[in-house]
Amino acid sequence: MNSNTYEKLQYDELKKIVKSYCVSGLGRQLIDKLEPSSQLKVVVNRQNETTEARKIIDADGNIPFFGITNIESVIDKLEKGMILTPDELVSVSDFLRGCRKIKKFMEKREFIAPVLSGYAGSMTEFMSIEEDINLSIKGGRVDSAASRELKRIRKGIDTVESKITERLNKFLNNSANKTYIQEFLISKRDDCYTIPIKASYKNQVSGRVIEVSSTGSTVFIEPSTVSKPAQELTVLKTEEEIEAYQVLSTLSGTIMAHIYDIRINMELISQYDMLFAKGKFSRHIEGISPEVNDYGKVKLIQCKHPLLSGSVVPLDFEIGRDYRGLIITGPNAGGKTIVLKTVGLNTLAVMSGFHISAEKGTEVAVFDSIFADIGDNQSMENALSTFSSHMKIMSEFIRGSGNNTLVLSDEIGSGTEPGEGAALAVSILEALYKKGTITVATTHYDEIKRYSEQHPDFMNAAMRFNAETLEPLYRLMIGESGESNALFIADKMNIDKNILNQAKRYMDGEAYNLERLDENKIRQPKKTVKTESVRRFMKGDRVLLLDQGDTGLIYEGQDQFNNVTVFYRDAFLKLNQKKVQLEMSRYELYPEGYDLDQLFTDYETRKTARDLERGSKKALRKVEKEIRKSRK
Repeated sequence: MNSNTYEKLQYDELKKIVKSYCVSGLGRQLIDKLEPSSQLKVVVNRQNETTEARKIIDADGNIPFFGITNIESVIDKLEKGMILTPDELVSVSDFLRGCRKIKKFMEKREFIAPVLSGYAGSMTEFMSIEEDINLSIKGGRVDSAASRELKRIRKGIDTVESKITERLNKFLNNSANKTYIQEFLISKRDDCYTIPIKASYKNQVSGRVIEVSSTGSTVFIEPSTVSKPAQELTVLKTEEEIEAYQVLSTLSGTIMAHIYDIRINMELISQYDMLFAKGKFSRHIEGISPEVNDYGKVKLIQCKHPLLSGSVVPLDFEIGRDYRGLIITGPNAGGKTIVLKTVGLNTLAVMSGFHISAEKGTEVAVFDSIFADIGDNQSMENALSTFSSHMKIMSEFIRGSGNNTLVLSDEIGSGTEPGEGAALAVSILEALYKKGTITVATTHYDEIKRYSEQHPDFMNAAMRFNAETLEPLYRLMIGESGESNALFIADKMNIDKNILNQAKRYMDGEAYNLERLDENKIRQPKKTVKTESVRRFMKGDRVLLLDQGDTGLIYEGQDQFNNVTVFYRDAFLKLNQKKVQLEMSRYELYPEGYDLDQLFTDYETRKTARDLERGSKKALRKVEKEIRKSRK
């Protein structure tokens, strides 16, 4: 396989949909790395795994993946010799508990899923590690119950803090200190217990300045009365950190001692997450596990494209048994390209272990490689035309193809002169056939259809469309050749039957009629006499102003002097009728009953007239104002 095939067939988009059913980053990571397998045994095993996952989902609905998260970064940190934080230890504990629950869940499904339940036998339970972590870590920190020494230290911390609080309360309640105090509260600053003192009295209070407020009006002082217990508290806090670190180190070391088995658990959980994602996708599309083979036979029965939703017309398709090449013809937008993509993407899906939306009896081949040339491959960077790019890709296909290769080519040989393109396409099909390749190609060229009809190992197929409405039906009819859309359309447009019949004879190879007309039968042109036009111009006619070389509209027709009034560039010009020439009459320009007067007034004037008709007071005041203005 290659990245071009994945891109053309939208394989990564399919994986993205399946990945959305994963519950953890472990499964998503595995699907990101997943690629189709060209080994029949691997594909059969993948399909069996998905089938068992689907059975469990259908029977139980939900899988107990509670607490399962991707702990890859945590394990990497351990392997680098680092100590885990309380939160990281809890994530490991949750993961191990999730593994334990999955193991028990799967062991009970041995009857309906023998393969998947067998994987659970390789999973290790770590109850003692779970218990140690849950006992030692609570509320996001090392719990006092983690060790006797830590319990003793924290008891001492509580005693000292109570002593400090008691002394500070005495300081606050002492009337002698009332003047100095900014706020009557105990404030903890930089892990020290302080009293907010007015900055102007900082020298009157015995103690250590811990912090100054942003405005400078308040200083936070640790009074000297608590200096000794504060120092004692600092020592105890240091001892607490050392002991807590010792607990974290011990727990991290315990996990590290079982790192190999934990990594096996991670791999198994990743597999389970991915397999159940495949099972959920199968249930969503009501998928099946098709028969698989390694000899090139593909038989799709009522198969749907996995990325298309809604009312999709299912595909019936077959190749590889009685013929190894299929040439598909039919109208543009008739579904030929979708056929290629449906065949290609469903084949990749099966080789990846995904179920497909199809009916029983469907069979899919496992190929060593799949090549797809679909869409416009024009390359701006390499200055390649569409045809050149197609040929470059096809050259790679021919070199890389073998007797277990699937080639999908859309509009083979197109993009150049039809005769050369068709001949080249036939030669490419021959070269691929000689390599044993299974080839599906679409075309409009009759030469390729004729080649397919004559070759014993090729078959024609056509996309059906409604001959009455000319709408595509998106159904593939194997064994038929697509008839010309052009003749159907011409017939619907009432082209003479004799012309259509002659076109059919030419299509069948009849020589062109090159006979010249008898010169005596050609009508000789009559001598023309220039006459004056007697047509009268009418209001709304569009005319060419001969002197200006531009167009205008007739406002008034000819008067007794044969002059007309023309509306041109927001002005009315009076010109002799010989200076204008009719371009289009008003009957061709405007519908019956059209108000021609609005052609000669601007928008504001028309709006004012309409407003006056409906009795607008605002419009009436505006007109009265203009009348008064004109009188002045």
